[in-house]
Amino acid sequence: MNVAKKPSLLVILDILTVLFMSAVLVLTWFFTPVEAVMGPVQKVFYFHISAAWGGMLSFILGAIAGAGYLRSRRLGWDSLSLASIEVGLVFALIAILSGMIWARPIWNTWWVWDPRLTTTAIMALIYLAYFILRGGLSTPEARARLGAVYAILAVLTVPLTFFSIRLFRTIHPVVIATGGGQGSAFNMTPRMLTALFASLLAFTILLADLVWHRFRLAQLQNPLSEEEN
Repeated sequence: MNVAKKPSLLVILDILTVLFMSAVLVLTWFFTPVEAVMGPVQKVFYFHISAAWGGMLSFILGAIAGAGYLRSRRLGWDSLSLASIEVGLVFALIAILSGMIWARPIWNTWWVWDPRLTTTAIMALIYLAYFILRGGLSTPEARARLGAVYAILAVLTVPLTFFSIRLFRTIHPVVIATGGGQGSAFNMTPRMLTALFASLLAFTILLADLVWHRFRLAQLQNPLSEEEN
């Protein structure tokens, strides 16, 4: 398979990424109202939530690709797992940083050891360790084998982080509350929901685009995995 030539579908995905991300920026700044309690800083949430969603989705993809490697022993699966986890970690760090931007004016501090924030930080650190452990191995097969097992085990932090807001007492806002009795929740207007779901879609497309680009780069750097495909 010739990976040097950029696929037409990837070109289309690039264009869609630019269009959707631009649309989300317009929706966020000009379409959504200012939240009554939090003020303009609430608009960070559209990107914060979407980045967290993208990171978790990418980590799950990394685990699936890791299982694909263990089943087939094809290095292409390892390249996909590596690409997914690398992009997922970037998304997770964006989620943490954007959350800190929101927290400073609302909580009067950049960070608190809240269950949601703590589990997110642990998740990010565990995936940072993934790259450190891979770097200590000399052969592609050893890196792929360890990476696959690690990715499958590390993905357990994803549901823990996602459900921590409902499993533990937390001051982290519940953006979409189902019961209406959550003190940290706030009601979203139809315009807010439109922007949120548009942002989730845009970040999902961005995720697919970045993972594909990173996967192609890994394929170009590793001719052996290219020959396997």
